[in-house]
Amino acid sequence: MELREFAQQVLFGSSLEEKLRAPDVITDECPGTALATPAMPGRPQNLIFKPHGTGKSKFPGLHRLEQESERGKLLHFFGNHELLATELMALVLLKFPDAPAPFRQGVFQTLKDEQEHTRLYIARMNSCGLTFGELPVSGYFWRCVAPMEHPIDYVASLCLTFEQANLDFARHFAKSFGQAGDAETSKLLEKIYRDEIGHVAYGLKWFRRWKNPNESDWEAFCRTLKFPLSPQRAKGFTLNVEGRRAAGLDAQFIAELNVYSQSKGRTPSVFVFNPFTEGRLAEGKTFNPTLPQAQLARDLENLPQFLCRQDDLVLVQQKPSREFLCHVKQAGFPLPEFVAIKDVGALQDRKLGRLRPWAWGPDSVELLHPFFSSVSGEQRSTEQRFNPGLARLYSKAWSAGFLRKILSGNTDHRLPAEVTTSTAWRGQSAAPYLCNENEVGVAVNSLGEAFTAIAEIRSRRHHKIIVKEAFGVAGSNALRLFEPNLLESQKRWLAKAFDHQRELVVEPWLEREEDFSIQLEMTAGGLKLCGYTGLITDARGQFLANIAESHHHQRIPARIISRFPGSADISGRLLDFYGEVFAALEAELRRANFTGPMGIDAFIYRDAGGAMKLKPIVEINPRYTMGRVLVELMRQTGQGGFGRLRLVNRAQLRAEGFEAFADYARSLVEKFPLQLSSGPVGRIHHGTLCLNDPARAEVCLAVFLVGRTAAEIGA
Repeated sequence: MELREFAQQVLFGSSLEEKLRAPDVITDECPGTALATPAMPGRPQNLIFKPHGTGKSKFPGLHRLEQESERGKLLHFFGNHELLATELMALVLLKFPDAPAPFRQGVFQTLKDEQEHTRLYIARMNSCGLTFGELPVSGYFWRCVAPMEHPIDYVASLCLTFEQANLDFARHFAKSFGQAGDAETSKLLEKIYRDEIGHVAYGLKWFRRWKNPNESDWEAFCRTLKFPLSPQRAKGFTLNVEGRRAAGLDAQFIAELNVYSQSKGRTPSVFVFNPFTEGRLAEGKTFNPTLPQAQLARDLENLPQFLCRQDDLVLVQQKPSREFLCHVKQAGFPLPEFVAIKDVGALQDRKLGRLRPWAWGPDSVELLHPFFSSVSGEQRSTEQRFNPGLARLYSKAWSAGFLRKILSGNTDHRLPAEVTTSTAWRGQSAAPYLCNENEVGVAVNSLGEAFTAIAEIRSRRHHKIIVKEAFGVAGSNALRLFEPNLLESQKRWLAKAFDHQRELVVEPWLEREEDFSIQLEMTAGGLKLCGYTGLITDARGQFLANIAESHHHQRIPARIISRFPGSADISGRLLDFYGEVFAALEAELRRANFTGPMGIDAFIYRDAGGAMKLKPIVEINPRYTMGRVLVELMRQTGQGGFGRLRLVNRAQLRAEGFEAFADYARSLVEKFPLQLSSGPVGRIHHGTLCLNDPARAEVCLAVFLVGRTAAEIGA
């Protein structure tokens, strides 16, 4: 029988008997002309692909494999995949009649293996009471592979993608069926696994022959695959390194595949770390970060990976190293897809779910504007994403005004059910523990207003004063007035700010004892509480660390509550008070048409009489914060765990006896090795994880430490 005739029989046959029959002797003397790709292969009526776009087929639950019917459904999936591979191999023989004869003979031998696999799966599903064709079948493999333009497309997409993934799936399901008591299917899957090693090796041999010799296997593989295929499709639940080595894949290829990530179908959200939005709002396009600020932004640009899901995208200047991502993956965190900002043009043809910059502002609008039309998860205009109403939410003057309204009771809102705390309202007020209105900042816009505000504050015996620019990077753009009279340099600072039309906030300096933050998310359904975290800052108010306790998602930190000894139900009172704050804030956010992450900074301080008081709102940050990063990190910790997110700078590095961040990181791993809990989902029980690459860090290393008590994490 001629190979072309056999391929036509397999591709266009309308019965399984035709498709699964192979001759004992084959010749390839008349390969014929190239065939144009048909819309779909010939098939029995009950095995015709379900219409594209009608939804993904529901994958049978692995936890129900002890049920015969569920095993049959899974085998039905597998049977269709093997039949598709058979048809695609017939197609490649017909599309590329001029391909080398040894290649065509190899395809023929592999095709016969796939026919056998299909027959074996049909027999096993029949034994489970299911007939092939009883369930809808997908044509996804066909749609991905059939448009191939050269034999290298075939070996890349079928052999090195779908068949390589089966090195993981066949081994995994062989074990699962064995554990379910189905030894015969387990044995079948082990046979298929061994066959797939040979199939991948065959594809790899020809791929290497046809690829650009100046490219590595990995580089050529990534370049050859065409969307929607990506290397993500070439692996299963757990990467089977042994099988890949047996197939001849090299160590670099396997290591790159291990940390590669791209969505398999869910529209990804796009994240980017843009920490200078407040600077842009303060200075406009003339804003330029200092060299240390720019280095810090480069060091931490991958941090959004801990805010997103595996299928999401993170835009970066430089993709993280393979070694770093491997450590993150070993800690149990899913890896997103990283895209270099210089390559973002390639994203314009992809559907995107949401745009999630660190902060919405002029800078993120400029960067992400090309993707607005690609977003399917939210239909928002440029003005809805960022506008003057949203810009004012960044202002410290706005935060001060909002706090004053809260303290005076001058808000129009009702407490929504979704932000009501678990502690029922007891009619007991938190007012005795709160700051008063005189301790809230005052917005000023001229030297005269500033001098008046300073004089009024000092007339109330608050001799220490701090003046902040309404917009500015946290901890900077502030002036401390601790001397009895204004110095000339301080007057010049004030005058310069007003010359640049900056609004300032003048407020009493309070002797803070403990800081904390509240992490929120404004959604279409309302304002949601994400968690409370302790906050550690330096003398200038710049961030050093966040701390999360075991019940951070619903309770104010214990170290805050402990500062009010003997106070009746202070925790419940403060939770109820913040419930009212959230309700008032939600009303403001709805008016501004704001959705997204938000953080509130707060602290407790000792007043002139020695009593502890709470300043419930110091700043409101309408963006992601390090506290929110910690809240998301805590999702990967074991129940009852405590966590600390610390930023280590070069001064701290040297103070601990190190010159290089990489050496410091190694010492941390030795002192606090990462320990995951046992079970199907390993979570961090103890230990430390570097959140950015120590080998590349210039000025800052983010470190996540997990312990079982507050003392273990240095809290």
